[in-house]
Amino acid sequence: MSVLEHMSSAEAIELEAKYGAQNYHPLPVVLKKGEGVYVWDVEGKRYYDFLSAYSAVNQGHCHPKITEALKSQADQLTLTSRAFYNDQLGPYEKYITEYFGFDKVLPMNTGAEAVETAIKLARKWGYEKKGIPANQAKIIVCQNNFHGRTVTIISASNDPVATENFGPFTPGIVSIRYNDIAALREAIDDKTAAFLVEPIQGEAGVYVPDENYLKQAYEICREANVLFIADEVQTGIARTGRLLASCGNCSCPDKNCSGKPEVKPDVLILGKAISGGVFPVSAVLADNHIMEVIRPGNHGSTFGGNPLACVVAMAALDVVREENLANRADRLGRIFREKMQEIIDESDLVTLVRGKGLLNAIVINDTEDSSTAWDICMALAENGLLAKPTHGNIIRFAPPLVMTEEQLLDCIQIIRKTLDSFRK
Repeated sequence: MSVLEHMSSAEAIELEAKYGAQNYHPLPVVLKKGEGVYVWDVEGKRYYDFLSAYSAVNQGHCHPKITEALKSQADQLTLTSRAFYNDQLGPYEKYITEYFGFDKVLPMNTGAEAVETAIKLARKWGYEKKGIPANQAKIIVCQNNFHGRTVTIISASNDPVATENFGPFTPGIVSIRYNDIAALREAIDDKTAAFLVEPIQGEAGVYVPDENYLKQAYEICREANVLFIADEVQTGIARTGRLLASCGNCSCPDKNCSGKPEVKPDVLILGKAISGGVFPVSAVLADNHIMEVIRPGNHGSTFGGNPLACVVAMAALDVVREENLANRADRLGRIFREKMQEIIDESDLVTLVRGKGLLNAIVINDTEDSSTAWDICMALAENGLLAKPTHGNIIRFAPPLVMTEEQLLDCIQIIRKTLDSFRK
């Protein structure tokens, strides 16, 4: 233990390189501690976290209410499997279904598992409720999506890094252009069970669709008896300035939640920040007429719905309501984009800023194959702010939603100073 306590960043990185699969390319920063919007490396340097574990840590690192729920339940009961009832699952199911305005929830652990669950649910619904011939159901997805890394999910991907040498792929998936209503209308036929879509494509570079895209897509699905599935693993839980990016007709706990409601998805996929980054929790929500096709033995998970996850998720969602995080994300996001636009107007290094709430990205004026965005992120880290490039020339900025305006303005100054150092 004493060796681990005094390990340097270089030693920790060397251990991962020697013993770990090389499936990530992280910035060379080794983190040891987190609190609120800050993280510290093993040498004790403090950073602003501007990635939030890909929006899993919306409530901030180690939020005391969430961690206390974890500790308290860990002393009582952690896992029973679903072979038995436990005293936390029922209360959690009631809590989360009322929170988001659905009849039923199917609890899982990770976002990818939840997406897989939604696909299975949609197929079964298509056969048993819509009458699609056996084994012919289609799921429509969008190009440049990111729904996870399982074989079925990468079957929906057009990213060669995700798909090369992992075939054969799962059939029955149709890919169309994102933010293209005509393409959706053309792709739907009588064998289409569902349209699976991210309200904002986060991993693709924070692509925000046209204002009426989700509403129009939902109406097309409704008219064609096709399930509208919203993957809000990254965009949900107040990240975009409202409880859900697709937010419509849900019993939002924040009645002042900003943003005009758009749609209520037929199936809602949640993960990441549903537990505040403290424990793996995901969920698929739907109303009775959809969820009732799932019967004993059809789907499950040893850890899904475990009591530890249930109490952590309830605490994490309490924090979203009690600290008014949706409104805070909306207000701070507007400030961030306004200040970024001022930087853009002064420099040709950044071409645009886009996003909603505190899910934003800037596009660097260089090619996807260049190292410029990576070099900027390295310099940002040197200056005390952690962010990560995506798709080569895009930098995503997604700090914890507990950030104050003063902290945000400090971060903007760090970003400005760093970008200034790259001016030609």
